[in-house]
Amino acid sequence: MKVLVLGSGAREHALVRALLDDPGVSRVVAAPGNAGIALVAPCEPVRADDPTAVTDLVARLGVDLVVVGPEAPLVAGVADAVRAAGVACFGPSAEAARLEGSKAFAKEVMAAAGVPTALAHLCTTEAEVVEALDAFGAPYVVKDDGLAAGKGVVVTEDRDAALEHARTCLEHGPVVVEEFLDGPEVSLFCLCDGTDVVALEPAQDFKRALDGDEGPNTGGMGAYSPLPWAPTDLVEQVLDRVARPVVAEMARRGTPFAGVLYCGLALTSRGVRVIEFNARFGDPETQVVLARLATPLGVVLQAAATGRLAEQPPLRWNDTAAVTVVLAAPGYPASPRTGGTLHGLDAAGDVGGVAVLHAGTAPAPDASGIVSSGGRVLSVVGTGTDLTEARAAVYEAVELIDLEGGHFRRDIALAAATDASTGDDGGAR
Repeated sequence: MKVLVLGSGAREHALVRALLDDPGVSRVVAAPGNAGIALVAPCEPVRADDPTAVTDLVARLGVDLVVVGPEAPLVAGVADAVRAAGVACFGPSAEAARLEGSKAFAKEVMAAAGVPTALAHLCTTEAEVVEALDAFGAPYVVKDDGLAAGKGVVVTEDRDAALEHARTCLEHGPVVVEEFLDGPEVSLFCLCDGTDVVALEPAQDFKRALDGDEGPNTGGMGAYSPLPWAPTDLVEQVLDRVARPVVAEMARRGTPFAGVLYCGLALTSRGVRVIEFNARFGDPETQVVLARLATPLGVVLQAAATGRLAEQPPLRWNDTAAVTVVLAAPGYPASPRTGGTLHGLDAAGDVGGVAVLHAGTAPAPDASGIVSSGGRVLSVVGTGTDLTEARAAVYEAVELIDLEGGHFRRDIALAAATDASTGDDGGAR
């Protein structure tokens, strides 16, 4: 089976690596990829969110399966175009991807499916925002209704800051004001084929830029799996109360959901509540979840893309832990400065149990090495027998990498490794 992976981040690097490890996959190509992916697989300079360019590439390469990494291609209808060309695609249609593309639509679907989630108001004017903020009170939760690359959420005790974020969102569309959900956050990826649902292992990510969950919201600064503190029946709870009802509701509407239903959850004092849905693998959680998956990835994604999940045996998992730490560019997330040279990549990759996954990287203009090209530059993954061992491996590797002005969090999975009964908070709601 020949597979095309669309995207250019560390999530896609993790997908490429996992697919290359599948004996049923004969070739993996990425588009557009990045400097790290190019070391292990061919990369094609094609925009992932251009349906025509992608379908032309699919025809030229003769691929059997397309795996869509980021959200923008899904909302742009790339999966629809690929399927219309007669090729299997792992990723929902543009209509089904509205579960991520519009938080208001996701709330509507959850209400119809009886899924527990935060109370919310969809606001189209500043006056409506003010009314909603006052109704819910602090902490204030304000979300851009559309795509915002994981950074469209503000959670704050500062009413003025919440209102200012809402004003920014209102410049291009509606804004959602929600009640605050207490408790730790969990990410659970559910593979869907339009009818059936298979859950992967849960993970937790860290959205804030600084240690102690301080600083601005980001696309994600690290993640870990498993979650030793989570309820033992968490996955079944989410399948029964969230994923299966949503997939059934989407099918009832005539827009079946086939791909990853990313369930962003809060384990509140009142039980599991959905914070948000994404329509694709999350980044950086994918890096730690795939590091623990023993089942070959390609056959599972192809089954989901072709409506055959029910035929697959249960997923197998390695009895290991995984922690990923994101190395970010100086100035990230507000104004990342790119072009810095990366040193120590080979030394970091030689640390036992470590994989260095590229995100915002590119070849140096003079071909002398690799430079940063985005806000999140690398996602370094460490594995071990437990979270303590995985943390030791990943931080040993990260310390070997030099990017002038680069920064990373030093507390990823610290609380969970120290006390298995306590989860880290997980970041912004």
